[in-house]
Amino acid sequence: MKWGLIGTGNMGAVLVTAFLESNVIDQESLYISNRTAEKAYAIQQKYPQIHVKENIFELIENVDTIFLCVKPGDMINVLREIRPILDEKQLLVSITSAMSVEEIESLVDCQVARMVPSITNHALAGVTLLTIGNRVESFRKELFIKKCQQFSEPVEIEENIMRIASDIVSCGPAFFSFLAENYIRDAANQTEITTEQATLLMEKMFIGFGKLLSENHFTLTELIEKVCVKGGITGVGIASLEENINGLFEELINQTHHKFKEDKEMIANKLNNG
Repeated sequence: MKWGLIGTGNMGAVLVTAFLESNVIDQESLYISNRTAEKAYAIQQKYPQIHVKENIFELIENVDTIFLCVKPGDMINVLREIRPILDEKQLLVSITSAMSVEEIESLVDCQVARMVPSITNHALAGVTLLTIGNRVESFRKELFIKKCQQFSEPVEIEENIMRIASDIVSCGPAFFSFLAENYIRDAANQTEITTEQATLLMEKMFIGFGKLLSENHFTLTELIEKVCVKGGITGVGIASLEENINGLFEELINQTHHKFKEDKEMIANKLNNG
């Protein structure tokens, strides 16, 4: 088994770490390529036995599974470029949520899947969202899901909820980190706590919070009920949040779905004009 990654940006680099630290594949069986070759060689500094290929055709010729980790705007051109050398026995895995498996299958003749990762996979945790194409052989699908289980919890997802699922799984860590940073900033501005102290406490709280959920001590609703004593300080805080949230997440969802729609329209136009 040999895997290759085309694109070693933020999420491509996360996948390299997840693959190797979980032992889902060994270094000598991993090939990587990036348009800016220096980024790929920088990863090789940490994992010296992986193979860097500046030519993506050489990468594809050496592997049985290809992870395509490029921006949505580059997907069509890359797919058309590599189509002539893809073998029907190879599995092509896209990490781009905006392009469906069916759209990818219209451009290539190999087996196709989509896997939307999360930065939490860097810690061998969190979810990967999967959509498996009809061409994928049953044994290949089973093996791929088992491999994903070594660094995440794979969840097969329908196309109609792909965007919101990606918002939660893939974008969620950034969204809640942003909220936490704002909480820290206002805490430091309005009280005598320092930014450093507040940051440390916030990070420790998140770690404990995650452990409560991962070990099934409480659900989200139960956590609120356990901490929010009627008439207490937490209750006052929750009431303030309810009063001031003002459709925050409704607007967030509207904006991410609007951008998703733009990306899908861009891809559709490129497909139609190809």
